[in-house]
Amino acid sequence: MRTRDLIIQQLEKQGAVAVVRLSDPDAVGWVADTLIGEGMHALEITLTVPGAIGQIKELTSRLGDDHLVGAGSVLTAEDAARAIDAGAAYIVSPATVGEVIECAASRGVPVMPGCFTPTEALRAHSMGADIIKVFPADVVGMPFFKAVLAPMPHLRLMPTGGVTPENAGDWIRAGAVAVGVGSALLGKGIVAERDTAALQERTRTLLGSVRTAREETT
Repeated sequence: MRTRDLIIQQLEKQGAVAVVRLSDPDAVGWVADTLIGEGMHALEITLTVPGAIGQIKELTSRLGDDHLVGAGSVLTAEDAARAIDAGAAYIVSPATVGEVIECAASRGVPVMPGCFTPTEALRAHSMGADIIKVFPADVVGMPFFKAVLAPMPHLRLMPTGGVTPENAGDWIRAGAVAVGVGSALLGKGIVAERDTAALQERTRTLLGSVRTAREETT
């Protein structure tokens, strides 16, 4: 049984979360298997995916504890509970929603609420957030991370929005503990055409970028 702390450690070790937001639910299995085949073991299935709860249940059952399947775009305590019951290893929200944080924390599941300002980030942390999802990160930019972490180094920040396989390492250098990558990894053409080679290459680029940054900063 994985503990909350262990899951956070695994997420930080991976250094990247693949945000799976698809309109075609039939593509989820192919995406997951392709990502995992290249070493991406942290997948966030957003609740905007048709049948997302069922997808999370199927993936967690099939993949086991070696992989981290979480739920994204969680906006209510009810949805958080449904996702956790389906096996979600962590909960991600685009905003700071108190009932979502409370639900996940009460179940011993890591939670990553979306924040946009230092005040929101500190408030979310005080409410029990494990990692702060800075969203949309491309609006505030990388300097935001260094500025916020200077007076509040205890915060764990993860950018989502504007992160690409190529610049992921730059966000790590700026102070992020991990990055969330969605559309830049899972382009519509790649998914529609089931372009395995292209997705493999993007995944390798992403993980390589994170790995190189980690080596430079340790």
